Amino acid sequence: MGVLQMSVAQEQAAAGVGAAVVRRGVRAKRARFAARQTLIYIGMLLVAAVMIVPFLWMLSSSLKPLGDVFLFPPSVFPWPPEWSNYTEAIQAMRCGDRSCFLLFMYNSFKVAILGDIGALIAVAMAAFAFARMQFPGRDILFMVMIATMMIPTQVTLIPVFLMIQWLGWNDSHAALIVPNWFGGAFGTFLVRQFFMTIPDELEDAAKIDGAGPFTIFWRIFVPLGLPALATVAVFVFMNLWNDLQSPVIYLSDIEKMTVTVGLTMFRGQYRSDWHLLMAGSVLSIIPILAVYVVAQKYFVQGIALTGIKG
Repeated sequence: MGVLQMSVAQEQAAAGVGAAVVRRGVRAKRARFAARQTLIYIGMLLVAAVMIVPFLWMLSSSLKPLGDVFLFPPSVFPWPPEWSNYTEAIQAMRCGDRSCFLLFMYNSFKVAILGDIGALIAVAMAAFAFARMQFPGRDILFMVMIATMMIPTQVTLIPVFLMIQWLGWNDSHAALIVPNWFGGAFGTFLVRQFFMTIPDELEDAAKIDGAGPFTIFWRIFVPLGLPALATVAVFVFMNLWNDLQSPVIYLSDIEKMTVTVGLTMFRGQYRSDWHLLMAGSVLSIIPILAVYVVAQKYFVQGIALTGIKG
């Protein structure tokens, strides 16, 4: 009986030691996981800080007099803030004897919105064709399209200019809007990858009900593809809104210029009004921030889900 009790006690002791070892292992694993997550978050905070410093410097400089912009050490929170810089920046963008800031903003909105709508239609249709439709040479055409992303814009600058001139679109907003209606390789690739994650059963069920390719595209893929389309919409809007090269090349009438051209009025050959330039830049990024805030939910989903399959 004593031997049996001793054996039971040894087994219990061994079980207790084993449980303690398991608990220590679990605690050590949790500690390593917490340490790894902490390092990841610290790294992300450092990257975010590096990315936000230029924006904070721009915002701070927009509230300083010209002489304080490049002081060292810089003052992060200028006091008193020069709110008049914003009104001066608006008045400084002139077309002859009047301010053209609102006109420049209107032109930028016109180009960005119309170009964005056309780009989304073209990208969505091309992505659906590459993702779901079967036709000869589909994969080869897709690879050729992807390869065009390696061609610098400067290579096609002169041929595109000659084409725009031949069409008679010089000094017209059509030169800035219509080329975007042919879509783009990056946006098509992004949406195509998202479309390939949509289950085949949805498409098969629609075909059984008698739906054609366009109906399947419009009723199934467009609603389900909103996250990817919103992502493309944000990227295209940003590119069109911040574009300086195209308006300078194709436009000559000052009243047709965009806000990016208006910002160059603050830089001269011998003197630059940096405080007004920063104030104008703050005003010019407000529409981009508004678009991102509106599309943020879909934008994050599109970045997270695109590329899972394909």
